[in-house]
Amino acid sequence: MFAFYEFIRRGTHDSESKEGSGGLEFPAGYMFKEAPKWEADDMADPVDMLCAELEAVGIHHAIVNVDDEAAAAAVRQHPGRFSAQINVDPNEGMDAVRRIVRFNDEFGLKAVGAFPAGLTPQVPLNDKKFYPIYAKCVELGIPFCSTVGVPGPRIPFGVQDVALIDEICWFFPELTFVMRHGAEPWADLAVKLMLKWPNLYYSTTAFAPKYYPREIIDYANTRGAEKIIWSGYFPAGLSYQRIFSELPDVPFRDHVWPKFLRENAARVFNLDI
Repeated sequence: MFAFYEFIRRGTHDSESKEGSGGLEFPAGYMFKEAPKWEADDMADPVDMLCAELEAVGIHHAIVNVDDEAAAAAVRQHPGRFSAQINVDPNEGMDAVRRIVRFNDEFGLKAVGAFPAGLTPQVPLNDKKFYPIYAKCVELGIPFCSTVGVPGPRIPFGVQDVALIDEICWFFPELTFVMRHGAEPWADLAVKLMLKWPNLYYSTTAFAPKYYPREIIDYANTRGAEKIIWSGYFPAGLSYQRIFSELPDVPFRDHVWPKFLRENAARVFNLDI
C-alpha cells in the first residue's frame, strides 16, 4: 500500500507522510482508526477478493479505477458487475485528453476523476489546464468527479476550494460534476451550489456515515434527494463492514434511501443496473 500512494508523498514535507513513519503507511491514515489491509499483489486473485468484499455487504455494481490493473481485470471479467473510471492529470495537456478517449474506447468510461491537491504541481479546479478535460467529458457524456475541500494528506487545500466549482458549472453547463471527499469545511457552500447548478452532485467517498456533514443530510431530506450519491472508500481508509454497520444510523427520510444507495448513481453515471 505504501508504494501506491507515492504520487501523494511527493507533495508532502513532514517526515511521517514522506517516510510512512508513525503508522502513516496511508498518507491520510491519521484520520482513520484502522485502514483496511488489502494488498492486491499479495493475492492469487484480487478480482475474486474484490467480488467477495462487495458480496459480503450486498453491493451489486461498482465503479472502479482502471488505472489499476486488478481493477481493469475486474471490468473485463465481470462487465455486468463493474464499470470503469480513470483519473487524469491536467499537467499532461492533450495527452490527458487522448487518454480519456483511449480508455473510453476500451472500457466505455462511466467517470473521469481527478485529485487536484495530489497533483505535482497542484492544479486549481478552475485552471485553464482542466478546461480541455472538461470539454472532452462534455463531448463524450462522461461525468467528471473530483476531490473537493481540505484533503486528508498533509498537502495544501486551496486548489480544491469548493468555491472554484461555481465558475466550472457556469462555463460548462453541460458538464456533470460530482464532488468527492466531503467538501469540508464548505459543505454549506456545496449545498448552495447544488441548488444553483442542476448538474452538480455530491458523493460520500472517504466519509464514514457517522461523520456525514449535517448540511448534506438536511439537504438530502429536503430539496436534494436526487443529488446525494453513496460511495465507498475501499481499499483506503474505510472497510465496507464499517460503512454498512453505520449506515442505518444516518437520519435520512425513507424516500431518500433508494435514491442515495442506487437510483442517483444509476442515473448520474448512466449505469445499466
